[in-house]
Order: sequence, then structure tokens, then C-alpha cells
Amino acid sequence: MFYLEKVDILINNALIVTMNPRRDVIPRGFVAVRDGKIVDVGSGDGRSKYVAEEYVELRRSVVTPGFVCAHTHFYGLLLTGSPWFGVIEAPSDFQQNLQRIWWALDETLTHEDVYVSALLGSILFARTGTTFFKDLLDAPNVTQNSLDYVEKGVTEVGLRGFAGFSVTQRRSLSEGYEGIAENERFVKKTHANPESKVKGVFTLHASFTVTDDVLIKTKELADKYGTIYAMHLEEGLIDVYHNIERYGKRPVERLRDIGFLSPRFLAIHGVQVTEDELMILKQYDVKIAHNAMSNMINGVGVPPIPKMLSLGMTVGIGNDGYVMDVFENMRSTYLVHKVVNKDPRLMSPLKVVEMATIDAAKALGVHDKIGSIEVGKEADITILVPEFTHTPLDERTVYGHLVNTFSGKDVWGVLVKGSWVTKERRVVTVDLDRVVDYAEKVVNRLWDRMISMEVKYKVEWLKP
Repeated sequence: MFYLEKVDILINNALIVTMNPRRDVIPRGFVAVRDGKIVDVGSGDGRSKYVAEEYVELRRSVVTPGFVCAHTHFYGLLLTGSPWFGVIEAPSDFQQNLQRIWWALDETLTHEDVYVSALLGSILFARTGTTFFKDLLDAPNVTQNSLDYVEKGVTEVGLRGFAGFSVTQRRSLSEGYEGIAENERFVKKTHANPESKVKGVFTLHASFTVTDDVLIKTKELADKYGTIYAMHLEEGLIDVYHNIERYGKRPVERLRDIGFLSPRFLAIHGVQVTEDELMILKQYDVKIAHNAMSNMINGVGVPPIPKMLSLGMTVGIGNDGYVMDVFENMRSTYLVHKVVNKDPRLMSPLKVVEMATIDAAKALGVHDKIGSIEVGKEADITILVPEFTHTPLDERTVYGHLVNTFSGKDVWGVLVKGSWVTKERRVVTVDLDRVVDYAEKVVNRLWDRMISMEVKYKVEWLKP
């Protein structure tokens, strides 16, 4: 007698975008999940092989790996629609953006604000198909234990990711070491706990707000604990000018000369890098987090992503805390390089989807676990059921639809390590209405503090 093998979940009769090394797209296939892992992927009817606790069989469904965000700031969500923008004088460049907006927010944050931002960001990610992320927190007045509040919010929603504190010395030299201590504490805590959904990593703000000693110490600790480490790199020209003035070198040259670069370094942005700097980054196999929409709203420029890709560099898509919908970020990535280079051939849909899945996972050093639908990988899976597509949706067209026509509203459900976080277009792990009611009260208090404090923000320039 022939017995069918048992699995927990069988996703069946779906168009499957595997993102495996062959980039197979299965026009009608199945994914079998057991104990949080993918145990089989194939074509045809999975019911002929498996009996499941739960069957997911949806008309015109598309199954992808859970999308991966290479860089975000959950706390950035707290300024969406804020009346603060009506109080301050509008910034005219990136430095003023930092001083008048983001550093004003950073220095007003409480632990409760950090927790709410992680709750909201995780919900937005889950509803739009992202299952794994790297977050960078900047809250210098509540540094100690602040990453625990990121972990709390993310864990309640059920996503997974990396979190680090933004080490900076923009106000004092000592605060840089306080930030390093918070990162090390959280790394030790979370990496010792196999059940932790949020793992610590070492992160810094930018080379123009930290000394060489802090850069070197961070790299040493990342080496010691075997984590990635990340920092904003040449997002704005202030980074370049500061390094040339203080050190007589461009940022990448300075980082190379102090031994900071390695394959585990994630450089965020890279907007202003020169071709010579690109060659250095390539030499050290540095990974890049590209944040197209953030670069647009900040008016800093467009990084040479096509050149990076032509060199074989690994580039993942992030959002820098601006718009959490991966489909909007993919679409912006697909389009902006065509217009700035006046070349419509740049950035294929396939490459853009790679940058939001397997390449982003490579950038974060987790591609052995997630980023593709393959046997043995963890079952981080996004299921899309578009209400309507005006042209055929099949194995020939799916990458084009993912980049050009789909949106976060098409996400039917998300599995993280085989557990539902969203299903039937609803978050199933938290009460969304209660979260929104609570968040409105917390954020209104934050906005009131920002407006009433009328703090003057000033960069304390560092001595080399």
C-alpha cells in the first residue's frame, strides 16, 4: 500500500518563482513545508505526494521567497505626516535634512517610541511581503537596552531580522563607545538564544560622525562575533568633504587604510563613490544596500548601481526607513537608473527581483537559509494573489509583473519559518486595530515633545 508523506503546509497549484541558482520558474507547482523548512518543491500536483495539515490552493497565485530588506530604519516611520515639517525651516541639502529632521527625531525618542516603530514597521513589512530585514536604530538619549524594544516589536509580529544601534560621536566622543557597548550587549544576548527572531549586528552611522578608533573597534567586534557590520557610506557630499578635510582621503580610501573593509561589511547607499572607490569596494567584496526612494526624497543623487552590478558586486534593495512596500522600492530601482543614465536597457526585471530576494540575503549573509525557495531552506514565503492582471501572468511574464504591476496589496499571505504572519490579507499575529490605537497615542506624544522642546541641533565636528 502506498502512503502519502505528511507535511504541515502544502502550497499547491501555484506559479512558483524559486530564485534558486537556475532561477527556475515553475508554471504550476507545489511547495511542501514541514517543521518550518521547505522539504520539497516541484511541478505538478503536490497532493499526489503529500497529505498536509493545511492546504493552500489559490487561483492565479504566485509564490515567491519572502522578500528581504537590506536596510531600514523602523523609527523613520514615526515622522510620516508629522506637523514637525510645518514648524522647521525646510532643509535645502542633506546636512540640513540630518540636523533639522532626523537628528531632531533621534534625540527625542523614548524606548516606547522605539517599540512602537518596530511594531508598525514589522506590520507594514508583513502586509507587503517582506519577511527579513536589517534595521539601524539611532536614539542617543536612550541608548542602553534600546535594541530590546526593537526586538520586542518585531517578535510580537513574527518577522525576523537583524538590528543594530547607530554608533555615532556627533555630540561627544564617549557616546560612540556607549553605542558600541549596546551593540555588543545585544549581539551576545541574541546570538546565545537560538529562538531569538532578531539577531544583533554591529552598525555605525557614517564615517563623518565617528573616529578611526570607533571604526576599528567595531570591526574587531564584528570579527570576534562573526557578524556582518554596516554603515552609511557617502550618502551625501558631507561625508566626502569631511573625510577630505580631516584625513586628506575620500571615505573609502580612509576605510581601506585602517583595515575596516571586508566581505562582511554592508555599505549603505554609496551615492557619491568614484570609480576608483568602486574598485576598492569590489576588491574587498563589500556588499551594498541600495535605497532608491530614500535617495530621491533626500535629493542626494543616484548611486552607480549598474556599474556595481557590472563589476559583479552584491547589491540588495533597502528602503532606509522611507516606504516599506518592497514593490514600490523595486519599481523605483528599476526606473531611476534608466532615467539618470538615459539608457532604458539598464536594470532588468529579473535583476531587480534578485536584489530584493537572494542578493539581499547574500548582502546580509543569510542566503544559506532564506532568499530562495529551495529544499532545506527555511520556509520564509510570500504568496501573492493579484486581483487583476491586464496581460497574461505566467512563467514568461512573472518577473515583469513583479516589478511593473504588482503591489503590496496583492500579498495574500506571508509565512516566516513556516508560521503564518499574514493570511487572507490580514495580520494574524497581532490585533491591528489595537496596535493602531496605541501607536497613535504614542506618536502624538512624540510629536508634541518635538515641537515643544525647540531644541537647537548642532554638529560637533570631530577632530581626527
